[in-house]
Amino acid sequence: MTTLTRRLGLIALALGPAPALADTDPAAIIATYADIAAAGYADSLTTAQALQQAVAALIAQPSDETLAAARAAWIAARAPYQQTEVFRFGNPIVDDWEGMVNAWPLDEGLIDYVDASYGGPTDANELAALNVIATPQLTIAGIAVDASAITPALIANTLNEADGIETNVARGYHAIEFLLWGQDLNGTGPGAGNRPWTDYARGEACTNDNCDRRADYLQAATDLLVGDLDYMAAQWAPNGEARAAVQADPAAGLVAMLTGMGSLSYGEQAGERMRLGLMLNDPEEEHDCFSDNTHNSHYYDGLGVQNVYLGRYVRADGSVVEGPSLSALVAETDPALDAELRAKLDTTMAALGAIVTAAEGGFAYDMMLETGNARGEALIMGGVNGLIDQTRSIERVVTALGLDGIAFEGSDSLDNPSAVFQ
Repeated sequence: MTTLTRRLGLIALALGPAPALADTDPAAIIATYADIAAAGYADSLTTAQALQQAVAALIAQPSDETLAAARAAWIAARAPYQQTEVFRFGNPIVDDWEGMVNAWPLDEGLIDYVDASYGGPTDANELAALNVIATPQLTIAGIAVDASAITPALIANTLNEADGIETNVARGYHAIEFLLWGQDLNGTGPGAGNRPWTDYARGEACTNDNCDRRADYLQAATDLLVGDLDYMAAQWAPNGEARAAVQADPAAGLVAMLTGMGSLSYGEQAGERMRLGLMLNDPEEEHDCFSDNTHNSHYYDGLGVQNVYLGRYVRADGSVVEGPSLSALVAETDPALDAELRAKLDTTMAALGAIVTAAEGGFAYDMMLETGNARGEALIMGGVNGLIDQTRSIERVVTALGLDGIAFEGSDSLDNPSAVFQ
């Protein structure tokens, strides 16, 4: 009988008030996990509310300064949110919801004007260049739609994934990102999107037409984001459904933790977000493609995995949430394995940190994707290899703890590279 099995058995047999929880009690570890989730989503909500205020200021007084402030608020809001992505894959409540806030890539021509090089409707998506902001009366899947008022309900219920197409992303962080930065037309050259503040100006100062409707869309999308994050923060609060689900069974809770760590590390981040873009040398595959903030998104995704393992999260205000950790449980079972995974997590964070340093020094992530750019490939593959390597140790943790039924997300870019080009 393993240590974990004995502990779970003691929990099941416990009668009356629970005793003080030890550092390696699975129930206490899951409680820390839920506390970190609650804090991360609360921080995501708070920073999104700050973004909401900055957007309101931009709309009220459009200028270079208010646009820059709204962009800075968007970037600040991404840091806590990306650290919550580790809660996705093991928690159906989160995974079912995530597409409303962080879906990508998106066909931005659905929302607003795009450069002529973008093209028009495609066989895959006839709405790819619909431009809702310029079109108050729409037809979607043969049905007439009144879009004269751009509201959260119109975006959520009619436009998002319109005609059942996933790239018709009309809400969430990336729709807001596009409305703040506009398209990045620089390819793998320097520079992010450069939407002028006058796209929100009034009267004759308005550029690219429909500034009032563009402001309405930006406000409605931001309000939706705040509402969505408020919902998820509540799910992890003391009486929340997500917290109750993960704490109902300590063994299942550990499975959720490890599923999230392994799936985000391997298939999602190493594969779909990093290796795939490098294989295609395509800046459209970078996660925050309008703002050139992808380096930070990758870093904070990686940090989220480390947070869960170490049972420690630094909040947006600098305070710390920490408690009994998965690391302590693994150390009790196999000290060498715990040391191995800790070291690999550190290696990954160093590699992701090197990408951040390079990007902030002027070598943006989309520039790293350029065909034949050896420096860029080395930086990205450093992160990819670190994420893959730590996943192998996460798999060993699953075995060491005697857990079953865990399958990590995969990616053709890692598992079947030839399929990427078919």
